[in-house]
Amino acid sequence: MNRRANIACLGAGRMGRGIAVAFAYAGHAVTMIDIKARSAEDFTRLKTDALDEVRKTFASLSKLGLLTEADVDPLIARISVVPTGESSTALAEAGMVFEGVPEVVELKRDVLGAASRQVSPDTIIASTTSTILVDDLSGAIENPRRFLNVHWLNPAYLIPLVEISPGKATDPAIVDEVKRLLEGIGKVPVVCAATPGFIVPRIQALAMNEAARMVEEGVASAEDIDKAIRYGFGFRYAVLGLLEFIDWGGGDILYYASRYLEGALGSDRYRAPDVISRNMQEGRIGLRTGAGFLDYSGLDVDAYRTKRLQAMVDLLQHFGLARPPVVDGS
Repeated sequence: MNRRANIACLGAGRMGRGIAVAFAYAGHAVTMIDIKARSAEDFTRLKTDALDEVRKTFASLSKLGLLTEADVDPLIARISVVPTGESSTALAEAGMVFEGVPEVVELKRDVLGAASRQVSPDTIIASTTSTILVDDLSGAIENPRRFLNVHWLNPAYLIPLVEISPGKATDPAIVDEVKRLLEGIGKVPVVCAATPGFIVPRIQALAMNEAARMVEEGVASAEDIDKAIRYGFGFRYAVLGLLEFIDWGGGDILYYASRYLEGALGSDRYRAPDVISRNMQEGRIGLRTGAGFLDYSGLDVDAYRTKRLQAMVDLLQHFGLARPPVVDGS
């Protein structure tokens, strides 16, 4: 796939529009393909709506300082919307195809299967599903070695992370190619096994349900819980990953805290997984032992800590919470 490969999006809804903005911003030509048979009048309405939303998105990015007003029209010119009956040219010219139709297995299989018969044999095809496993879809696709799931987080044009989930038939070289393509437009790809929930949806489902449960139990107000997430939970994890944070404090702290919460709250949902106990038995406590979930051997620990703390200070300044010290006693 060349550096500025043409991109095709199956579906012109929210996900297709977000992906179109992300790729057009980075210099790619993008075609959104309407997958539903419509009257000419209905298609014109859809096309107008899609391009209007794209224009509004670029205009908002202009106001936020990511581009100038003069950039908007040239960026929009890279994006087109075509009806299902005119999809063959766009698919034949595409280096990569992203499917973004509703989360219905048979609909996705039909759309992906049809597209796989119109594209070049080497064109990479991806579903953006957040719920359906890649192997549940790959059987409908010709040459499934070039098929995988590529899950974007909304808004797709802003959130850096993209989760890549290959299937049993996916060629590892395809995974590497998709990673390079995404990195080329400024995204941060991660690879995960074909498992329900991928990475982010699985973790956030637990966190969101627990937050809702705390409101239900009267632990705190919704406003204070969200404040705690913004300025405590989210603040730390914008700098330290969850597993890195376990290592930062020590896996033993999580182990004993989990045992206490499991007993005090009477729920095994707080039980630590076996890997925490194994790490402790093997001396993989975290940063202070040189290894935990991550390997810190040979690391300049003082420099590492300073770098992470600097990032936290930067966040304090971003939120307007950094204050000078009181040194005169008044």
